[in-house]
Amino acid sequence: MSSANPIPYKIFLSENEIPSFWYNLRADMPTKPAPLLNPATCRPMTAAELGRVFCDELVSQELDNDTRLIPIPDDIRDFYHMYRPSPVVRAYCLEKKLDTPAHIYYKFEGNNTSGSHKLNSAIAQAYYAKKQGLRGVTTETGAGQWGTALSMSCAYLGLDLHVYMVKISYEQKPGRKEVMRTYGASVTPSPSDTTAAGRAILNAHPGTNGSLGCAISEAVEYATTHEGYRYVLGSVLNQVVLHQSIIGLEAKAALDKYNVTPDIIIGCAGGGSNLGGLIAPFMGEKLRGEKDYRFIAVEPASCPSFTRGRFAYDYCDTGEVCPLAKMYTLGSQFIPSPNHAGGLRFHGMSPILSQLYHDGMMEARAVEQTSVFEAAELFARTEGILPAPESSHAIRVAIDEALKCKQSGQSKDILFGLTGTGYFDLSAYKNYNDGTMVDSIPTDDDLSQAFAQLPKVPQ
Repeated sequence: MSSANPIPYKIFLSENEIPSFWYNLRADMPTKPAPLLNPATCRPMTAAELGRVFCDELVSQELDNDTRLIPIPDDIRDFYHMYRPSPVVRAYCLEKKLDTPAHIYYKFEGNNTSGSHKLNSAIAQAYYAKKQGLRGVTTETGAGQWGTALSMSCAYLGLDLHVYMVKISYEQKPGRKEVMRTYGASVTPSPSDTTAAGRAILNAHPGTNGSLGCAISEAVEYATTHEGYRYVLGSVLNQVVLHQSIIGLEAKAALDKYNVTPDIIIGCAGGGSNLGGLIAPFMGEKLRGEKDYRFIAVEPASCPSFTRGRFAYDYCDTGEVCPLAKMYTLGSQFIPSPNHAGGLRFHGMSPILSQLYHDGMMEARAVEQTSVFEAAELFARTEGILPAPESSHAIRVAIDEALKCKQSGQSKDILFGLTGTGYFDLSAYKNYNDGTMVDSIPTDDDLSQAFAQLPKVPQ
């Protein structure tokens, strides 16, 4: 394969090997993600409309389908110096345990206090809010990684932060809540009675344990009804995938040093930010015809947006106040079972990844949470890191692919994203160790009810 305009990846890296640019994957996509729509008019959202919810510079990044390289401001790179570049590690001990000829590599994003990759975008979004002169921001969080990362970033920059945390996670992960509060954030379990959206959801779903869609509705309402605030989101949006491209850029630079070209690249997929960031430069090469890779998105069987969802316009939130995004979705009214412990709870998927999946550029696989925690335990015992449940979805499939290599006798280079650590997820590990964890998979009827409520959008 060849390309008339390849990207020399060394230009992304400074002398300390931290990328100087984010890579905008959309610039190389022949079919761009469909635009966000105004739910009232079903017309593409304008910058002015999005600016009522998001920071101005983030709106510009959200709408930019053409600029390949977007410089990372020096102040953000200064913050990155605390924990970047993050390591690419070969899992020698796991390979030995599996007795596989495969070479397994992982990009470890848990080497910071927030414990996950979320900090890469959190500091960027907080920086642009501060630069705009805002008083504070609002957000939602599911498992808690995003809320933790954003609370760190806002404390660093002196911004106020209001977090709406999915109720079941708020109850299961009190440690996450306390870290956020330690960094100065206000944390409210969602849905709550503090917003009109929350009260409406509680009325429609009494006793609900919440979802990311519910929490998004509340966070957006707070931001749009309080002067000096904007809403920021930890996944799904184009701007977030852009910021997370730093993961893939570093991974590619590290592997290039050792002349390693991964055959398979695997990432967990909830809203899509870490997967999109990990695969970005590799997918860019594939789109430009320079190299070929096999990409696998791994999602929970209890929230299977790719594998059982529909590619359609849908609300990004349960309260139906956000713009419509064209994505693989289970329906904005879909709420995962409270038994689901592995994060990745969002009902939809990144429009960028959705378009790539729709175009046949990547695969998707749904896995059950008991098998996910089995893989997490094996990884912890062999590699010495307690992985986040989200990351463990990717570990599960990386192990499965390595075992296929063992059966075939064929060696392959496998790269997966280890998005973070699981030290705040011990209640889930306890359930697995106690044998009380169960697999909850939505029925076709469950999904049909949510699909029936998808908005009717004219062609």
